[in-house]
Amino acid sequence: MTMAATTEQITSFTFGDLLSSRTVIGQTLKELGQDHDNLWVLTPDIGATLVEFRDTYPDRFVDVGLSEQACVGIAAGLAAEGNIPVVSGMLPFLSMRALEQVRSDICYPNLPVKIVGTHGGLVGNGGSTHYAVEDLGLMTSLVNMTVTSIGDPLMVGEVLRQSMDMTGPLYIRLAVGKKDKVVYEPGSVRIEIGKGITAREGGDLTIFAHGETVSQALEAAEVLAAEHGLDARVVDMFTLKPIDEDLVLRCAEETGRFVVVEDHLAYGGLASRISDVLVDRGVRLEGFRRLGIPQVFAGFGEDTELRDKHGYGLTATVDAALAVAGAKGGAS
Repeated sequence: MTMAATTEQITSFTFGDLLSSRTVIGQTLKELGQDHDNLWVLTPDIGATLVEFRDTYPDRFVDVGLSEQACVGIAAGLAAEGNIPVVSGMLPFLSMRALEQVRSDICYPNLPVKIVGTHGGLVGNGGSTHYAVEDLGLMTSLVNMTVTSIGDPLMVGEVLRQSMDMTGPLYIRLAVGKKDKVVYEPGSVRIEIGKGITAREGGDLTIFAHGETVSQALEAAEVLAAEHGLDARVVDMFTLKPIDEDLVLRCAEETGRFVVVEDHLAYGGLASRISDVLVDRGVRLEGFRRLGIPQVFAGFGEDTELRDKHGYGLTATVDAALAVAGAKGGAS
């Protein structure tokens, strides 16, 4: 897949203001609707942030009510007729309740349906029924599906714009989408679906992250530099499928030590995909740690509280980096 990049690759970053990913989605879809008269937006009763598109293009907006399966099925029918449908909703239900429809109605015929939603990971304090923590494992297993997990709200608009030329389905994972931290200076990084972003250079180890854990990884890198004299590279692997194998292998060669932190089950997400690349290529690291949600239903709480409770918060990330930095001989 070839996607045109819009900005120059550099490694500067900033912890900027908070911005709503949902607002970016609404504004971007309204703009794209003007250029693409076959763009449709559908939602299973989660349309508050789609008002701009709905009001501007009411004939191309569909709210099916609380029925994710029907929403995906209608989107598939629209795509089969030559349209570009975007389904927007809550990912715990789009990824699981509608999984059969996503697989058979969208992925099997390889239709250009975009599934974009919120509540990826332990966010929103809605309890385990309202957390999408298995979704990346499910979506990356589907044939033809491209899978992304985005932490910077400004990136969402660029990914949506690039996706207009895609021939197959796309999954866009967000957190709550109301107050998201701007990680990158506008125009400071090259955003290309299928390619990771080096958010911070470093030679002692690499911290891989996606979604909301990217900003946490950058904070951990600053702590490691200031308090421990370690120079940690941070990679925002916002596309999990297809994964940027070249970047993974280059980081393995140049740093030899990996920490993978993600707001997802520890097995089945990014750490598993990176491990597959390494094993398939016969690459042996000097140290490896995966941080994520253990095999438990996580319960209620704020996102930072739950990350600390389940062992993949900021302190755990720093500790894992120190462990791999001191590892000698063989993956652990």
